[in-house]
Amino acid sequence: MANKKFYGLGTTLSPIRKFFAYGLEKAKEVGAENVYDFSIGNPSIPAPALVNETIEDLAHNYDSVKLHGYSVAAGHESTRRAIADNLNERFNAGATADRIFCTCGCNPALIITGKALAESEEDEIIVLAPFFPEYRVIFGASGAQVRVVAADERDFQINFGELEKTICKNTIAVVVNSPNNPSGVVYTEETLKKMAELLKARAEEYGHPIYIIADEPYRELVYGEVKVPYIPDIYANTIICYSWSKSLSLPGERLGYIFVPPQCEDGDVIYACLRGAAREVGSVCPPALIQKVVEKCVGCEPDLAAYDENRQLLYDSLTEMGYEMAKPDGAFYMFVKAPNGDAAAFSEKAMKEQNLLVVPGTGFGCPGYFRLSYCVSGDMIRRSLPAFRAMIDSY
Repeated sequence: MANKKFYGLGTTLSPIRKFFAYGLEKAKEVGAENVYDFSIGNPSIPAPALVNETIEDLAHNYDSVKLHGYSVAAGHESTRRAIADNLNERFNAGATADRIFCTCGCNPALIITGKALAESEEDEIIVLAPFFPEYRVIFGASGAQVRVVAADERDFQINFGELEKTICKNTIAVVVNSPNNPSGVVYTEETLKKMAELLKARAEEYGHPIYIIADEPYRELVYGEVKVPYIPDIYANTIICYSWSKSLSLPGERLGYIFVPPQCEDGDVIYACLRGAAREVGSVCPPALIQKVVEKCVGCEPDLAAYDENRQLLYDSLTEMGYEMAKPDGAFYMFVKAPNGDAAAFSEKAMKEQNLLVVPGTGFGCPGYFRLSYCVSGDMIRRSLPAFRAMIDSY
């Protein structure tokens, strides 16, 4: 017998992929220039020049057998050491290579971390709405129960009233994604300190640690003077999951890492559990070539000028039309309130009538909102504005 759970996952597209796939097919029919696709977060700025230069240098001057051979399960020691040095330079993190585990992007990092922490089906992992829809699958794979905390729709910080009610003796972790997908909001230091106080008090009450799983692929994508707090400085029991997919525009190269900070309770045990969980899911020895690239390029920073221009253009244009949203300070997403309060109906209508592809917020835990991914060309944004106008006017 085939596995019914995996059959269901394999035959059902995520809400994001559904709209992206529709756009590809519609473009064949009406022309790509007539489809306004804000569905998927695929970086549109090129990787820093040093990335391509490093790839060329490695291809021509590095031992080919070593370059394309296996690393150890956790990744090359030299790569992990470079990552640790960068964390120490930026955050005084106390990082060492033996507390970093390289992964094939951020999703495997999250899956491995969830599995490493969960001991039984009674364990619970909390996700904070709005959240990346695949969290249900990612953390469901741990065997733990996934509990959702409803969003604070005023400013998309954290709904502490709901969080306090949701945390219980079975809670083993809370997932924090900041800058946030889908809202683009950055959790403030005040928000994170309040959360830390709550988790410390509950951990003491229940007699076991409650961890923060910090999902941080957008950490470097912030605008203006906004700063992303380094969560382990605020809450010791934090495990960081990271990817270069967004910061270096390398989503197709699939490289990220898990970092267990030295102040994390039972950190050595957790790191050993990460290694074991990675063995079980087969997520070991990530791509060796891109490890060596990141080893040299780990300190590169993205040029966010194009994203920031898109952010300002889209935010100013849509709010002038009457759309409502929290202004995003990071990532490359906007989370917009549907004019009729039903984002699923709005998204379907926009797709069919305007070839305007926006993702309804149901999968993100907020059915009254839709997500826009603005890592697209500025020209497409400008061409799409009449479609947005027509949609809000129709309501």
